Amino acid sequence: MVALPAFADEEMRFDKEPLLIQTAAGKVLHFTVEIASTPDQRARGLMFRKVMADDAGMIFDFDQPRRVTMWMENTILPLDMLFADDTGTIRHIKEKAVPYSRDIIDSMAPVKYVVELNAGIVAKLGIKPGDRIVSATTTKKAK
Repeated sequence: MVALPAFADEEMRFDKEPLLIQTAAGKVLHFTVEIASTPDQRARGLMFRKVMADDAGMIFDFDQPRRVTMWMENTILPLDMLFADDTGTIRHIKEKAVPYSRDIIDSMAPVKYVVELNAGIVAKLGIKPGDRIVSATTTKKAK
């Protein structure tokens, strides 16, 4: 028997906000994302979720730019991950992260935000490094 973290059976609450992705090709893509800004929220992320709408996702706010590593343990949904700097510019993309994998997914450079979307969205919509994410989280004033 494997013991799961205490929050596995508990519902964690996340605020939501609109998020836009402005592509270099001139497209504006619309999503609604949940915000993971506390250590507990970032640790939980999208773990244990079984479904997510095509226009939904999660934004992780790491407060200060830093190199970030993530993994998919306890994550049921395959995901695309967008790693963005403090200006919201996407610096690295991991497509089709494998559910339940313990493989480390590295931001490859300092980032402030990670956006997780359903796997396949990046390819379907043509999202690329250099595109920009814009939301209330990415445009809030520095404290």
